[in-house]
Amino acid sequence: MTIIVTGGAGFIGSNFIFYMLKTHPDYRIICIDKLTYAGNLSTLKPVMDNPNFRFVKADICDREAIYKLFEEEKPDIVVNFAAESHVDRSIEDPEIFLRTNILGTQVLMDACRKYGITRYHQVSTDEVYGDLPLDRPDLFFTEDTPIHTSSPYSSSKAGADLLVMAYYRTYGLPVTISRCSNNYGPYHFPEKLIPLMIANALADKPLPVYGEGLNVRDWLYVEDHCRAIDMIIHNGRVGEVYNVGGHNEMRNIDIVKLICKELGKPESLIVHVEDRKGHDMRYAIDPTKIHNELGWLPETKFADGIKKTIKWYLENKEWWETIISGEYQQYYEKMYGNRAEV
Repeated sequence: MTIIVTGGAGFIGSNFIFYMLKTHPDYRIICIDKLTYAGNLSTLKPVMDNPNFRFVKADICDREAIYKLFEEEKPDIVVNFAAESHVDRSIEDPEIFLRTNILGTQVLMDACRKYGITRYHQVSTDEVYGDLPLDRPDLFFTEDTPIHTSSPYSSSKAGADLLVMAYYRTYGLPVTISRCSNNYGPYHFPEKLIPLMIANALADKPLPVYGEGLNVRDWLYVEDHCRAIDMIIHNGRVGEVYNVGGHNEMRNIDIVKLICKELGKPESLIVHVEDRKGHDMRYAIDPTKIHNELGWLPETKFADGIKKTIKWYLENKEWWETIISGEYQQYYEKMYGNRAEV
C-alpha cells in the first residue's frame, strides 16, 4: 500500500506519518509539503532514513509536479492535510487560503482521477459548522449540521469539502471527509494556543488571551485523530463525512491557567488582548457516527494529554526554540542533499 500524505511536515500530518509507519510498517508513505511557515522538515527527522518513507518538496497547486509524482509512485490512497490553517492569518490575507485550500484540493483530486486511487481523504475542520452558543451545552455539531462559516479560513475549508463531495457525485471519485475538533500534542506549531502558552510561560513572557478567554473548544489528542483517519481510509464508507471529536470541552482561560499550574508559573502572566474579529464562541462535536460505524473513541483524556504535551515541550526545547527564532526555515537547505527532493 502506497499512501501520499500532503502537508506531512505540519503538526497533524507529521503525527499521522509517524502513526502510520508504526502501525503499518509495510506501507510506503510519500510526504508532500511546500514547507511554508508552518511546515518544518526537522519534524520529520525521525523517519527521514526509513526506507518506506519519501519526502518531496512541492506545492499541491503545482499540477505538473503533482502529476509527475503520481506517475512515479502510483499511490493507492491520498490523505490531504495540506492547508493554510491559521484563522488570524486568513483574516489578514484571505487569498492564499483560497488558493491552497480549494485549488490545491482540486489539483489533487484531478490527479486521483487521472491516475486512479482507492481512496481520497480530505482532512477538514469543525470550523465549517460555525459556532455554538455558550448557554446551550446540549448542542453539538453532527454531520448533518449546516455549514455556516465565520472566517476566510473556515470558508476555504468548507469550499474544499463541497468540491470533494461534487467530485464524488460527478465523477464517482472514492472520497471521505473528516471534520475534527482542535488537536493538541507533540510538534504543534508554536503560534497556536497551547504551545504558545507553554513557550511563553517557560520564558516568563506575557500569556495573551483573546477577550475574556471564555471561548470553548473541544480538544483532541493528536494521536487519537490519527487513529480515526486510519480507520476511515480503510473502513469508512465512500462519500461520507465523519466528525472526530474528543468530548474534552475547555475554556481557553482554563487551559492557560492549567498550563501555568503545571509549569509552576503565576497567573499574573495572563494578559487579556482585543478579541479576534468574528471569534467563534464554542465548538463541540458529536462523534457518534464514527463510533457506531468504525468503533472509534478517543483514548486520551485531556488531563493526561496536556501533561504529556507539556512534558514533550520541556524535553524538546530545541525543536520549538528554532521555530521561534526562525532558524527552522533554513533546515531544508541544510538537509537538502539526497534525502529531500524538489
